[in-house]
Amino acid sequence: MEKKQFQIFLSALGVLFLVFAVVLTLRPRQTEPITRSDFLLNTFVTVTLYDSDDEEILEQCMALCREYENRLSKTITTSEVYRLNHRAPGEDTFILTKDTAALIREGLQYSRISDGAFDITIEPLSSLWNFTDGKKAVPPSDEIQAAAQRVDWKNVSLEGDVLTFHSPGTTIDLGSIAKGFIADRLKEYLISRNVKSAIINLGGNVLCVGEKPDGEPFKIGLQKPFEGRNEIIANLSINDLSVVSSGVYERHFIVDGKNYHHLLNPSTGYPYDNGLIAVTIVSPRSVDGDALSTTCFSLGLEKGLELVNSMDGIYAYFITDDYEIHYSDGAEQLVLPLPDAG
Repeated sequence: MEKKQFQIFLSALGVLFLVFAVVLTLRPRQTEPITRSDFLLNTFVTVTLYDSDDEEILEQCMALCREYENRLSKTITTSEVYRLNHRAPGEDTFILTKDTAALIREGLQYSRISDGAFDITIEPLSSLWNFTDGKKAVPPSDEIQAAAQRVDWKNVSLEGDVLTFHSPGTTIDLGSIAKGFIADRLKEYLISRNVKSAIINLGGNVLCVGEKPDGEPFKIGLQKPFEGRNEIIANLSINDLSVVSSGVYERHFIVDGKNYHHLLNPSTGYPYDNGLIAVTIVSPRSVDGDALSTTCFSLGLEKGLELVNSMDGIYAYFITDDYEIHYSDGAEQLVLPLPDAG
């Protein structure tokens, strides 16, 4: 080979190596998923990253959960919500932190949409019914009636960040919407750290960030009511969406053959008994899924479907007590075939 030809060959080879190096640099880095779990928000919180090995990101996620719990819990005595509920006589107006105001604004919106079937002032009833102490005790009927009379979302108003109570007996409980709100904040944080593939699981409130690193959607199972976590009634194909379920099998107890659960009717003070055993909502924002899973359960099958079908980009799965799944418009397109039992 002549010298000039050899130099051309070496130059071409150098270009080839350079292109190869650039391709290797541009290819997504393959990492093993990393996971962190902790008991927060009165449940097990788990965050899994699929495209990052930065443990500090997971630590910050847990720190954010603690921060929100310390602000929004109705039982932590230093929380903002506890201070609202234990206000001094005659004290009725408060300037809220922006996040608390934003969450209460979401809760009031769904209280309005549902005409009070979902109600953020449910606290007198939710505290009266204790589904966590293991005593399995139905409160006395006169106490239930008295607590129900204190529940009315119209006794709360919010102007900007200023909250006003219009009745001294009104107290709030944000537990039916807070986990979704917090999950959305965690997703915002992950995206700010350039995470594009992750799963946030706040005790069954699942929020997917993007898709799997290989481009495939995440597969999220819907638990079969009253069965173990591994018993799945349906699998959903989820890409960058939230999946939230509410059901009569979560926080509940049975007395004299009757199931009492945490989804309480603000009007009667007793758990809803409308033929539904679970509602799952798929939505872009987890706060909507959290609120709507409770709202749609409260409204019942017919009105719940009507509400979801009026909303863009929201899908619902209603499970009735015969274990039949009822789908909102377009919801079946996300359902994957279950594996054969054999």
